[in-house]
Amino acid sequence: MLSRRDWMRLSAVGVVGTCLSGWFERLANAAAPHPARKRACILLWMNGGPSQMDTFDLKPGHANGGPFKEIATRSPGLKISEHLPNLAKFGDKLAVVRSMTTKEADHGRGAFLMRTGYAPTGPIQYPPLGAIVSHELGRSDSALPSSVSIAPYRFFSPAAYGPGFLGPRHAPLVVGDAAQFIGQPGMNADYTQALKVQDIDLPADIDKEHADFRLDLLVEMEREFITRYPGTASMSHKTAYERAVRLMKTDARKAFNLEEEKDSVRDAYGRNLFGQGCLLARRLVERGVPFVEVSLGGINGNGFGWDTHTNNFDQVKALSGVLDPAWGSLMTDLKDRGLLDSTLIVWMGEFGRTPKINPGRGRDHWPNSWTTVLAGGGIKGGQAYGSTSDDGMSVRDKPVTVPDFMATVVKALGIDPDKQLNSNVGRPIRIADKGGKAIEEVVG
Repeated sequence: MLSRRDWMRLSAVGVVGTCLSGWFERLANAAAPHPARKRACILLWMNGGPSQMDTFDLKPGHANGGPFKEIATRSPGLKISEHLPNLAKFGDKLAVVRSMTTKEADHGRGAFLMRTGYAPTGPIQYPPLGAIVSHELGRSDSALPSSVSIAPYRFFSPAAYGPGFLGPRHAPLVVGDAAQFIGQPGMNADYTQALKVQDIDLPADIDKEHADFRLDLLVEMEREFITRYPGTASMSHKTAYERAVRLMKTDARKAFNLEEEKDSVRDAYGRNLFGQGCLLARRLVERGVPFVEVSLGGINGNGFGWDTHTNNFDQVKALSGVLDPAWGSLMTDLKDRGLLDSTLIVWMGEFGRTPKINPGRGRDHWPNSWTTVLAGGGIKGGQAYGSTSDDGMSVRDKPVTVPDFMATVVKALGIDPDKQLNSNVGRPIRIADKGGKAIEEVVG
């Protein structure tokens, strides 16, 4: 039985007593598959810009097409790369948007544009998709964060991975920062340790009473500091500690323990950072986390693996060999748990690759005509939306802009794309930029 002092102490650090008893987590887990549950989003982010010509918009028989073959999917007429056989089994759940057209061919600017829906211009700190979903669908009483970023590579565009003007409460919990893997051999470099939330357990020589005393002291110090020095930095520090305490005090931290899963399940996803990251994404979503992103780009120490300026075909084949089992297993798991119809999966990078193959057998940056993929909840699957010319150099019909795409994604999640949020400069900003229209043929 908790004393009044215990309740007051936990309240001071933002930990609700109901979470301590464990019944709240059990209730949330039981409610996860319920059809009335809120939607969730899993973003599969492809660092470097994936080649549409070698994944979802192949051009067999054309000089630009390359050596890869098409295979049929579960949806008649929809064909994708031969190196994505597991995903092909879910063709009826995929909406392949083949007519993306943007203007940013720089990694940093392209990543910011696709992740926020806005070009990085002016003083406005635009929030990325994860922060928007956290703001609109997150629960303030949850022991788990509302946004989690797994293995991000943030070097080229740090602002595209923050909370923007929505503030530190909606910043992602970063797990397994990909930068730590640069220069390490392969993708297997201690991924198990990387996917754990560090320092979440009390040190062996510190008992609970001593730890609580320290937390009380920290709360008092932070309260005094923030009073003297209000601002984003101090609030970010406070928010981070409150989040850590919530995880420490509840069973929610078990969501990050992949060792609870059967070996066969972990093998199916792939024993690598991305595969196990997708498994972690499933575990988080089924516990009520509304947004999780998993980044893929780190093969052989390369943080931008899809940036295939040279040796494109070998690299894309290897990356597809990591992507396909992980994504296919994620779809299978979500379906088996009754979560696929309420979980939107978004596959994209910052742009596509040139249809024309360069002298190094690579493909360069290409924002003119490329592909993104939507799957699962809120999506009419089994289709390719839009098309490109026979040589892949231009959009043939149904062009999709970034505002259109952002509007489609948030509408599929039950969020009004025209809703306005108050920005850091005091100006209201639409979730999807003015003029963006959700693709009605794609939104379920």
